[in-house]
Amino acid sequence: MIAFPSTAAEAASLLAARPDAVLRAGGTDITDLRHRGLQRGPTVDLCDATGLAAVSLTDTGGLRIGARVALAALAADPLVRAGWPGLAQAAGGLATPQVRAVATVAGSLLQDVRCWYYRDPAAACLKKGGSRCLAREGDALQHACYDLGACIAPHPSTLAMALLALDATVEVEGGAPLTMAALLGDGSDPMRTHTLRPGTIVTAVVLPAAPTGVRAAYRRTIQRARAEWPLVEAYVHYEVEGGRIVRPRVAIGGVANRPLRLSEVEAALTGLAADADVEPALQAVDARAQTGIPANAWRARLVVPTLLDTFADARASVPSAGPPRPPAPPVAAPVVAPTPVAPRGAR
Repeated sequence: MIAFPSTAAEAASLLAARPDAVLRAGGTDITDLRHRGLQRGPTVDLCDATGLAAVSLTDTGGLRIGARVALAALAADPLVRAGWPGLAQAAGGLATPQVRAVATVAGSLLQDVRCWYYRDPAAACLKKGGSRCLAREGDALQHACYDLGACIAPHPSTLAMALLALDATVEVEGGAPLTMAALLGDGSDPMRTHTLRPGTIVTAVVLPAAPTGVRAAYRRTIQRARAEWPLVEAYVHYEVEGGRIVRPRVAIGGVANRPLRLSEVEAALTGLAADADVEPALQAVDARAQTGIPANAWRARLVVPTLLDTFADARASVPSAGPPRPPAPPVAAPVVAPTPVAPRGAR
């Protein structure tokens, strides 16, 4: 059975009534999961749901991105490119053109892991309710090098990494708004790739106002030039004031079961001369624990070089002009009382 609700509220009601139902937007991941027997039950398709596919400025100069906005549309949107250029690069640099044309923002955030043990119908891995993570004792070549939890399948969402760095919040039908960190969780539950409650639907992603003069870049280290999951990916975003780096935001993905916001790197970069060598500051990431997965430690050695390349791209980028601000409300002309005029001939 496939249902086609016309609103997000109607879709949430259908999901609440049928806990086994599967939500579909672009369908680029759900199709494969169904093929492998990992998703069953009726489908709730959002293709007719209104109000979910627009990109617009908020009243405070931030950005609201509808859940059904395609990744290709996000990458090409003039508001995104003007105010959040690193986000546009990330959306335009992931997957393939065919996937970006149909995959949606919310689908990218909530997609499932690509672990070959999890996607094998015959493998009873920890994420499917088994007793152990099969990658830890098997082939972990494409798995995490930062050990955050029992499951070491890397989180697959490039967009989640960029939005985590940008302090985005997620609007939810049937629930309160969530920060990106709250949506992603800490990775300790091997059964969950996000914390969204059953029966709730992401309706939009909201970004705070973007300052002008931002330098930003996204880069991924991959094994081939196209259609490859990253070994490491990075997002760098900062401003320059008085010749020094201020408010840096740095995140990496592909190396853990959640995207990582590198607060220690951000602290080391803050106040550094804009033309200084940033490699010592980026080395702060090496302080993170990399235990439990020694066979895949080689990927950790790619993190700093990837960050260096991303920072070089950001430094060479044209500072953002910022999105156009919402027009100020019209100011009513003051009402001036007429000056009394004495009658002609009056004394």
